[in-house]
Amino acid sequence: MRSRQRMYSAVMRFFLKCLRIGQRRRFWLTKHVGQLWLYGRLCLRSLVYNSFANSDTALDALFEPIYWLVDHVTRWFGVVFVALVITLTSSVVVIVYVCLLPLVLRTYPLLWIFWHFIYGHWNLVMIVFHYYMAITTQPGFPPQQLKSDVAAVSICRKCIAPKPARTHHCSICNRCVLKMDHHCPWLNNCVGHFNHRYFFSFMLFMTMGCIYSSVSGWDLFWEAYAAIEKMKLLDKGRLHVTANQTYSQTPPPTFSFRQRAFHKSIVYAWVLCSSVALALGALMLWHSVLITRGETSIERHINRKERKRLRLKGKVFQNPYNYGPLGNWKVFLGVETQRHWVTRVLLPSTHTPYGSGLSWETPPCIVEQKTPLLTI
Repeated sequence: MRSRQRMYSAVMRFFLKCLRIGQRRRFWLTKHVGQLWLYGRLCLRSLVYNSFANSDTALDALFEPIYWLVDHVTRWFGVVFVALVITLTSSVVVIVYVCLLPLVLRTYPLLWIFWHFIYGHWNLVMIVFHYYMAITTQPGFPPQQLKSDVAAVSICRKCIAPKPARTHHCSICNRCVLKMDHHCPWLNNCVGHFNHRYFFSFMLFMTMGCIYSSVSGWDLFWEAYAAIEKMKLLDKGRLHVTANQTYSQTPPPTFSFRQRAFHKSIVYAWVLCSSVALALGALMLWHSVLITRGETSIERHINRKERKRLRLKGKVFQNPYNYGPLGNWKVFLGVETQRHWVTRVLLPSTHTPYGSGLSWETPPCIVEQKTPLLTI
């Protein structure tokens, strides 16, 4: 009896001992798996960790496929956009010479003829000149090896080359561009340091030309529009007469092909010029604001973030490339003397902008402007 109790007690102790060992092993296994999970998650985060990451970085990563698609489409369709600009502009010029010029010579006074002839051809020459220069002029690219006297503010992570101040990488051209503003598909070229003036001047004179054409052709547009509506009514009446025609009835008068083409060309040119004046004029005004501030389109976003960051620290952001409204325009247009407002702004000019785009010293015209204040 006692031997049976001893054996039963031994079995129970052994069972309880095994149960404790199993609980310890199960707890150790759970703890070990938890440690492995934490270690794996830490390793994964270390691969993508960035102390500068925020919501903007996440959105850029999500939209990266869309950016890639837009870049490649813009790269291949740039020639199409340039051909479209040339075709539309040429069509308006042809309409003006074929349809409007004979009408102006027959009906307008001599002084108005002289005004339209001088202003229209001057505006056309300025548009063609600046568009050609904006397309063919390289925006400026930094060399792969910078000289010792040129400071590089960073290293381009795509070109793996030093980047001077105000230089940014264009994903469409696949190169860094000096003082890059943006890549314009209508130019099939980047807008940078050496062709920024040509790009803005083209927008300015194209907007002026479209406004001039829209205002000058306002009365002709409404006359042509009324004539087209009359054509539609006559066409409906002709169809009705043809369906119920008798020998005693005469069909209504018809417009000739030349008359139809004339009226439709006037309406087409006016609608096109008015649309371009609104769209391109808004873009031109926006770039005028940026030039007045001494910024490019890219720098506007960078300066806005920097201004917000410094405001939280109780500091004020100052743009080092802002020389005041008038000074910014003089530097941008290359105006050094008073006569340059005529020879370099109102007339075609191929003068290069101030500086090489690699370094940004204060221009001489700004220094001369500030010298009297310093002497006082």
